[in-house]
Amino acid sequence: MYPLIAIVGATASGKSELALFLAEQLSGEIVNYDSVQIFRYLNIGAAKPTPEEQQRVPHHMIDVREPTEVFTAGDYQREARAVIEDIRSRSKLPILVGGTGLYLRALTEGLFNGPARSSYWRNRLEMIGERKGRNYLHRVLSRLDPQAASRIARRDKPKVIRALEVRLQTGKALSQHLEERPRQPLTGFKLCLIGLNPTREELYRRIDERVRRMFDAGLPEEVRQLLAKGIPSSAKPFEAIGYRHVLADKDSCNPKEETIRIIQRDTRRYAKRQMTWFRKQTDVTWFDGPGDDEEIKKKVRQFVQQIVSVGPTILPI
Repeated sequence: MYPLIAIVGATASGKSELALFLAEQLSGEIVNYDSVQIFRYLNIGAAKPTPEEQQRVPHHMIDVREPTEVFTAGDYQREARAVIEDIRSRSKLPILVGGTGLYLRALTEGLFNGPARSSYWRNRLEMIGERKGRNYLHRVLSRLDPQAASRIARRDKPKVIRALEVRLQTGKALSQHLEERPRQPLTGFKLCLIGLNPTREELYRRIDERVRRMFDAGLPEEVRQLLAKGIPSSAKPFEAIGYRHVLADKDSCNPKEETIRIIQRDTRRYAKRQMTWFRKQTDVTWFDGPGDDEEIKKKVRQFVQQIVSVGPTILPI
């Protein structure tokens, strides 16, 4: 089995810095799984690696779509699997890094092979949810597909709607579709998940500093330039934290400091959701510190070196 490294953790925990270090030390190449870095031109708000960093080691799945294009988890799965196969063919170490857990899961575990989305049912369910709330939708799901309802949290409105959509569109429960057409997990690779777990105080400090650096680097100007290129404010990547806040405030009288404070707050909340997602995975080896800490880098390198040096495939180290 060929080694595949994935670095997980909250935004601003130093994942990119650690990935760059490991790639340079262990003859690796970096594969992005952040859903905003996929798009061209969105650099500052996406915390995209700088051109200099991208020149140090090969980076993949960055700047592969225009901001106006649709890019799904299925698209990511297909293209990223082709990328890591290519990296393996050249005897390099693929290192996954990003913050979109759904993309990582799509790549490694596969996706639900159910019916295509139904705009008719989705729009109706969205309107019902707006009127009656997500708890009502979950109660409906409990009647129509109890098994799916038992697995999906009430607060997870997108998944509740998808399960209802499948049931109403096809007359079959979500679980039945999964049995008939199971997910297709990645094969031929041994996945090693490395988690970064700085203290909450340290993580929040890093988040606050990152947001301020983004503004110092010209995030509002980046948004103005993107709009000037003809990219509509309704483009999907503009929904990301930071971009949507700057868009909302570009014509308001909110002082800059208030916008920064709100982005910092929402980023901290997002980081908490990220950690909840990644901690559900039981096979993560956690390291208690940020990825740019020298001691953490040393420990992770030793850990990964043991993995890539064991088994039938021995990578150059």
